[in-house]
Amino acid sequence: MLQQYTKEFRYNLKLAAPVMLGMLGHTFVGLIDNIMVGQLGTAELAAVSLGNSFMFIAMSLGIGFSTAITPLIAESDAEKNFERGKSVFKHGLFLCTTLGVVLFLMILMAKPFMYLMKQPIEVVELAIPYLDLVAFSLIPLISFQALKQFSDGLSMTKYPMYATLVANLVNIFLNYVLIFGKFGFPEMGIIGAAIGTLVSRLVMVVFLWVFLKNKEKSKRYVTHIRFWVLKSKMIRNIIALGFPSSLQMFFEVAIFTAAIWLSGVLGKNPQAANQIALNLASMTFMVAMGLSVAAMVRVGNQKGLQHFKDLRRIAISIFILTFIIEVVFAIFFVLFNELLPKLYLDVKDVENLADNTEVIVIAAKLLIVAALFQISDGIQVTVLGALRGLQDVKIPTVITFIAYWIVGFPISYYLGLHTSFKSSGIWIGLLAGLTVSALLLYYRFNVLTKRLILKKE
Repeated sequence: MLQQYTKEFRYNLKLAAPVMLGMLGHTFVGLIDNIMVGQLGTAELAAVSLGNSFMFIAMSLGIGFSTAITPLIAESDAEKNFERGKSVFKHGLFLCTTLGVVLFLMILMAKPFMYLMKQPIEVVELAIPYLDLVAFSLIPLISFQALKQFSDGLSMTKYPMYATLVANLVNIFLNYVLIFGKFGFPEMGIIGAAIGTLVSRLVMVVFLWVFLKNKEKSKRYVTHIRFWVLKSKMIRNIIALGFPSSLQMFFEVAIFTAAIWLSGVLGKNPQAANQIALNLASMTFMVAMGLSVAAMVRVGNQKGLQHFKDLRRIAISIFILTFIIEVVFAIFFVLFNELLPKLYLDVKDVENLADNTEVIVIAAKLLIVAALFQISDGIQVTVLGALRGLQDVKIPTVITFIAYWIVGFPISYYLGLHTSFKSSGIWIGLLAGLTVSALLLYYRFNVLTKRLILKKE
């Protein structure tokens, strides 16, 4: 019985591994950013956290929207409908790039809100110039996501990984020379980190475009494109899938962003600790995201072939694999909860010893809670990927809103600001929201796939 699921593990990992590595590489740069900025002080680390909290919201909308491309391409590929696939790519890239510009302008207009959020003033004044540059990087980032989702939809998952890894090397080098002023470059602090992020995202787009233009399977899709000839029907199709998908990701990312802001109300040290725990949790989440893409692609293929029994079996095999991997991560977080935060701060810095010690103590407690929600977070994102592969996005959007904002946020707010739990209370709310999301989304998948199987029989 179990073997029918475990036999899919090898192919699932083969498809997901490049996505995982690409995303882990991208998050690893965030880790390096935070470690480098952490050497400047806890105020600088908190400023990057605050600036990135605005970026996370915008990125969630852009990346969530771009996920509409993958199931449409996977379905077209399974049906061998090249013309439809090329149309999906063209319209998807146009819409994502346009959305990137809109999100950049929205962040610029939102900057004054930082002063109204009860954040430490020294943190706000460091965050604003950092955000200017990082916000502009949204345009190439969302364009890259369109190319990536297209490539994933064709099961060409390794090429976005290559582009990401090259960009990451560029980012690490620029961070090192610009943050600390090495090799004759000016010492720019967190502005140097922002420049590194912007340049690396431009590099990422260029490299992936070159890869896709030179590969036999993809080159016909990405060449000889007339972007000024657009069809309203395809635009509507992509928006119908992309808009709910962007809201799903927005609801989840926004509650983590709210956790950053709530932590800021508690002070710069709780905010810095929150950033450390969030960055570590993000790295393990990227593994689940890779499996989510595998679910989206494989379910999209089976939907195109109308093989609904195989669709359900393959999806469940991915859920089981995710559960096993996330349990391993949870154990790792519990065993090393006190050691991991020390990677981010200079524990030998006598001048900031009290601040750094407090940050490490808080972050260690948060990692215990993070260990528990690894499992819920992994399951909910892979089930969401399977539902996107089925092109079922409206009901899951309602589910994510209820889980994160009707259940999760009120718990975070109350326990974080009105009880002695403080930072741990904020993360208990995140755990509650993710668990409810995982349970309700799986229930939706279970009902939907059984209905499709019965209908075909």
